[in-house]
Amino acid sequence: MTTTAATPALPRARTAPAEEPRAHGRLRALDGLRLVAALMVALYHYGGRDGDVSRAWGASPRHEFPHLSPAFAYGCLGVQIFFVISGFVICMSGWGRPLRSFVASRAARLYPAYWVAITLVTVAFALPWVTYKTVSASDTLVNLTMLQQPVGAERVLGVCWTLWAELRFYALFALFVVLPGASRQRVMLFCAVWTLMTVVTTASHVEFLRVVFMPEYSAYFIGGVGLYLVHRFGHDALAWGIVAVSFLLGQHYAVAGLWHPPNPHYFSYRSPYVIIAVLALGYAAVAAVALGRTTWANWRWLPFAGALTYPFYLVHEHLGWVVIGGLHRGLGLPSAVTFALTLALMLLLAWALHRCVERRFTPALRRALEGGRGRPDGPRP
Repeated sequence: MTTTAATPALPRARTAPAEEPRAHGRLRALDGLRLVAALMVALYHYGGRDGDVSRAWGASPRHEFPHLSPAFAYGCLGVQIFFVISGFVICMSGWGRPLRSFVASRAARLYPAYWVAITLVTVAFALPWVTYKTVSASDTLVNLTMLQQPVGAERVLGVCWTLWAELRFYALFALFVVLPGASRQRVMLFCAVWTLMTVVTTASHVEFLRVVFMPEYSAYFIGGVGLYLVHRFGHDALAWGIVAVSFLLGQHYAVAGLWHPPNPHYFSYRSPYVIIAVLALGYAAVAAVALGRTTWANWRWLPFAGALTYPFYLVHEHLGWVVIGGLHRGLGLPSAVTFALTLALMLLLAWALHRCVERRFTPALRRALEGGRGRPDGPRP
């Protein structure tokens, strides 16, 4: 959930695979799709689940939005769509890049806004009138590394579990593709071996393998990588096979993780058919970008929307609880008005983080990590 879509806008995919890269422009539609996925997650966090957000509303979102909360409950699938986009963009941005440059670009993209988000949530939860409490000082410091989950520290940001998945994907891609040098055959082999290890890990129940190969999420990253191969080299049975297998496995893990028989004790009931359909739409949307079918979506505001996605994703959940409580229970605003204002305020905060933090510190951190060789321009993908 951290990638900025920057590259090619092409007419159509070719029918014969080749090793030559295509000319690169900007895939603006991918920026818009990233924001759609982030907003899906926000709908889920504000109105599609129970838990801490119920304290903000003063009641379960199921009572605040009786007709909408069943639909909002599917917003969690925005994460899976994020992962597909991430597979596409990381393969695109890492192709032909030296290992040090790849690592520097990823670290510089992830950490500046993340550190500020950790600070903002910690400070907000420390305010005396806020009912939520932040984690211990020690765990807060561990959170600055983005490695809190593997070491067992409590999370400051609820959404950061997805960043741990992203980090593992980056590590695998860097080790097996970027370090030896990206090529069509090597990337296909990477996808095939990772897919095999996904099912082996599921069958073996070995914890070490589960941590490394993350079978619950690997299929989505692999699907995005496969779609980038289609985008870069054109129609090819092997590339489409990677995409198809990743979707078939991905829908299985999505249904297994999100579906349960109808039960009044659960907050919501998700139909397995709708889970599959939403995931299929996500794949189809990225495929449309890969095939050059979205060149009509070339609006200038889309890159700006994509730039807001990562900071919005970081701050929207926990700070959104504080805003919802203040607007709804504090000022007595109606639920629908509170919902809309909270989304707007979180997008405004995301804009401030992008303008004041990312645009200023991301290029500087990248240059420092690259040993002064980084380009003095704005954030890259």
